Amino acid sequence: MEVKTSFLPVWVVMFPMLMTFVIYYVEQHSEKMRNALSVATAVVTFLSVVALYPEIVAGNIIEYRMFQLLPNLEISFRVDILSFSLAVLSSFVWMLVAVYSVDYMCKEHGCNRYYPVLIITLASCMGIFMAGDLFTLFVFFEAMSLISYVLVVHEETVDALKAGYKYLIMTIIGGLALFFGIIITFEVAGTVSLSGPTLFGEPTALGFFAFISFLIGFGMKAGMFPLHVWLPDAHPVAPSPASALLSGIMLKTGAYGLLRVIFHVFGIELMRESGWTLILAVIAVITILLGSAVAITQEDLKRRLAYSSIGQMGYILLGMAILTERALIGNIFHIFSHAFMKSTLFLAAGAIILKTGKRNIKDLGGIGRQMPFTMFAFTLAALAMIGIPPFNGFLSKWTLALGAMDAGVPFYVIILLVSSLLNGLYYLPIIIAAFFGAEHGHEHEPIKVNEAPYKMLIPIAILAVSCLLFGLLPTNLPFDLSRVAADFLLRGGF
Repeated sequence: MEVKTSFLPVWVVMFPMLMTFVIYYVEQHSEKMRNALSVATAVVTFLSVVALYPEIVAGNIIEYRMFQLLPNLEISFRVDILSFSLAVLSSFVWMLVAVYSVDYMCKEHGCNRYYPVLIITLASCMGIFMAGDLFTLFVFFEAMSLISYVLVVHEETVDALKAGYKYLIMTIIGGLALFFGIIITFEVAGTVSLSGPTLFGEPTALGFFAFISFLIGFGMKAGMFPLHVWLPDAHPVAPSPASALLSGIMLKTGAYGLLRVIFHVFGIELMRESGWTLILAVIAVITILLGSAVAITQEDLKRRLAYSSIGQMGYILLGMAILTERALIGNIFHIFSHAFMKSTLFLAAGAIILKTGKRNIKDLGGIGRQMPFTMFAFTLAALAMIGIPPFNGFLSKWTLALGAMDAGVPFYVIILLVSSLLNGLYYLPIIIAAFFGAEHGHEHEPIKVNEAPYKMLIPIAILAVSCLLFGLLPTNLPFDLSRVAADFLLRGGF
């Protein structure tokens, strides 16, 4: 393994950040130019991340140190296999959501703030995944969290403003906890770099406080119980493309932060010796069951999807707690799987709401006959969420289950099975009613509903097909990346 210096990670972060100002200026003169520049920025960002692939697949690490603020405290970037995997996933989904937004947002208000915020949030996410130290990660993590508040309150309704207020309060709490954890780490280790050995050598009371602080800071963004309270309110009120990113990508920044903390700050041996993984395991199990159980009771489509996201993030937390190789592979692959599945579901839900105005599940009877393409994509993603083979959701749950068996805790396998059953209970009724149920609200003369525009359907189709292909293809790139990333972390991550 060789460490190489390259400006490309800085470009990946700074390009969309600079383009935000260009888009803001252009949008005052031409909406079409604004939309085109937003999509082009997302495309170039994705291609720039892909350009890192040859070095990463060769087993190299790319670093770039920008400047030092204080001794041992700097703004730096570092790309390894885990960073690359999350960055390429995020930029790919972001690119599709940018395309989707063009038609979805064309009749919405506030587009002059939506697109700049969309792009600068992309830059912040890239900064999180490519951060070379905890301080740089904190800067971009807070930027993403605070800026995405604008997406939550975009509709400017009473419910949106209430949800945004709750989101903002939880963000501030999480940010303070994260900052506290970083200060403790710097005091103990004298550095917060992610490019060297683990920063804590043995379990101490101060180390435990740091672990809890990191758990609160990153767990809040990951939708972890009991810090999930902002999520069910924020996702339904945000525009659907923003909901897809909030659930499909931004939740993963919290999971990514916890992975870095476990493997780079504390180390796998310390985590096992201290027993702190038990705390994470208990929270993960509660998160899985709570999210899945409460989702069944929700009648609003997007709110049901939001609670589903909470349960699904519990799988990722559980993989971290088990700490076997196959559990870690399943954990990282489920980050991929959930991004594809939940982005499909939120974008499909957005198309349905846009064309019909309906968001109550009881009113969606027969919608599959009116919007067959959209509901077929929704069905593919829902079946993947349940864990039915050969979809990607089955593969990630299967690998997590094998990891649990490797650790000698079959109880977790039971939790995964129960959760899959609950997933079926809240997804299958939607699918059955959509294709076989009676249409509601217009018994005498059914209203004809057309499919969404193709700029919305193409991203939905790509994401939905990905849920199936990445469970069927003999060469599964996300799974291969997950396997290599898991091996990299277990070997020390440097």
